[in-house]
Amino acid sequence: MEELTAAIHGHMDQVSTLVESLRDELRKQWNAGSQGGFVQPILAFVHAVDWTEPWLIALLVFHFMLLILAITTRKSSNFQMGLFLAALMGVYFAETINYYLGRNWKHFAGQNYFDQHGIFLSNVWSGPLLVISTIILINTLITLCQLIVKWKKAELKHRARLARHKAE
Repeated sequence: MEELTAAIHGHMDQVSTLVESLRDELRKQWNAGSQGGFVQPILAFVHAVDWTEPWLIALLVFHFMLLILAITTRKSSNFQMGLFLAALMGVYFAETINYYLGRNWKHFAGQNYFDQHGIFLSNVWSGPLLVISTIILINTLITLCQLIVKWKKAELKHRARLARHKAE
């Protein structure tokens, strides 16, 4: 039994050491990020893109209109689910879209933004679609919670009514 206790304590010491080293490493990374490590790549990306290109402006307007549509139709569950699925389908086909745009960028863009990994398209296409999908999902969850509360209230009223009739 003493061997088991000693083994458990040894294991706990190892786990504790691992957790402490992980915590220290996370602190180092956090401190490095707060010194511009996270902001610099974002600023480099923003400055590297020519945001005055018509297709980028159209894409930004498209995402803005989709966001407005998602917000204004929040009471229509069926439309919201269709919009949710359409946005997720856009994310699903992002790789194919990136491949096609990478092959034909000279027809609509001033420079080739479409690398084989799809980093640019992930940022300007999939990222906003995922944000809009998340907003729709949160709205759906709120609606479901409200529906559950409404259903529970109706159930409690029904039980109270049955209890009153039974008592009479």
